Amino acid sequence: MVNKSDNRILIVDDNHDTLELISRNLKSRNYMVFTADNVNTAIDRLQSGDIDLVITDMKMPEIGGLDLTRHVREHFPETEVIMITGYPSIDGAVEAVKIGAKEYITKPFTEEELFAAVEKILTDLRIKKMKRPEEENEMPFEELLGKSKVMRKVGQMILKASSTIATVLIHGESGTGKEVVARAIHYNSPRSSYRFVPVNCGGIPEELLESELFGYLKGSFTGASETRAGFFQTADGGTIFLDEITEMSMSMQVKLLRVLQDKQAYMIGARKPQHINVRIIAATNKDIETMIRKNLFREDLYFRLNVMNIELPPLRERNDDIFILIRKFTEKYAEEMGKDIPEYSTKALKVLKNYYWPGNVRELENIIQRLIVMNEKKKIDIADLPSIMKYSAVNSRGGINRTLKEVELNHIKKVLDSVDWNKTRAAEILDIDRKTLRKKITENNIHEGR
Repeated sequence: MVNKSDNRILIVDDNHDTLELISRNLKSRNYMVFTADNVNTAIDRLQSGDIDLVITDMKMPEIGGLDLTRHVREHFPETEVIMITGYPSIDGAVEAVKIGAKEYITKPFTEEELFAAVEKILTDLRIKKMKRPEEENEMPFEELLGKSKVMRKVGQMILKASSTIATVLIHGESGTGKEVVARAIHYNSPRSSYRFVPVNCGGIPEELLESELFGYLKGSFTGASETRAGFFQTADGGTIFLDEITEMSMSMQVKLLRVLQDKQAYMIGARKPQHINVRIIAATNKDIETMIRKNLFREDLYFRLNVMNIELPPLRERNDDIFILIRKFTEKYAEEMGKDIPEYSTKALKVLKNYYWPGNVRELENIIQRLIVMNEKKKIDIADLPSIMKYSAVNSRGGINRTLKEVELNHIKKVLDSVDWNKTRAAEILDIDRKTLRKKITENNIHEGR
């Protein structure tokens, strides 16, 4: 059952009796209604909030409904228009539809005629807003979803990387999809018929990492009861993905550097090296340049890995992609659990879009999965969302009701002020790289002394 209070309708008519009549009728059906007695007031109302539908009279003093419709089409493409007139004519109807009105009804009209036109338009609008991601996705790969400018740039970099055999370094916060990008590079490259082998360098104990990567011979150490190939041998001809590359010890970095330089690797216990025909893609969520300055990462290894660099943006910097991702994950988990695909209220979608997403795409997917598992209703509303997300829906700008982004920016400003705007020191305290800090300062117009 659709919650009609989620649909915001603006009625525009210079006749106050008509405004009152239409408003009362629509409110009786639980629509959220706003009114304006002239076009200028209507435009102000459109600019102050999301209006789903404008119902406007055609003939009004000074500026009429046709001009308002043109303005709506040019500046509010997601808003639909119903034209009402007491002077019906074929030419008038054609003109109204031609410039963008969805429906054209004439006075006098019945309540049912009004309700039928309104419900038809709002139903179509809901379907349009929740189109299938295949229809909206503008990425060149099925593995990735997005239409934002930053993700289209990532798509272009993946295309370039797929056409070469160069090593690739992917940088991005946790949960941004670094392995997804690595897989896209591999499966769109000439090596796609060979194996893609992902390795979490931070998830393997240091004392086992060398044997896991390069393998070992039988009897080479206590417990080596058989000869076993490592990840590099398993990936022969294909791609090995070294995630969390910065978690490698300095001694392991030396061994990996040798593989990159010589295309050879020694199994533990072997006297002769093996030729390695593997493409290496590495990834990290840390600032390697800072780690190099602290002698925590080898500069020569960094240069070997960083032949091609792909920067993955956090989800909060690609808001245009959130609805596509929501739809994708909703369909995925609804199908897995044998449930009908639920709708989302306008308010719930707004909160999801405005949330800060510290866990990025992985966090979004986990939340959508939980919503599908826990919710038996046909509609997901703001009350179904995690409590921490609801605070970002509150308009108040002070105290506990500030959004996560406001809290973050305020904290960044305090840290910068505390270190006299030493960006290197501030980045270390905030545990982000200088590039990310500079981007936040520029995009959010943070200035010293303010």
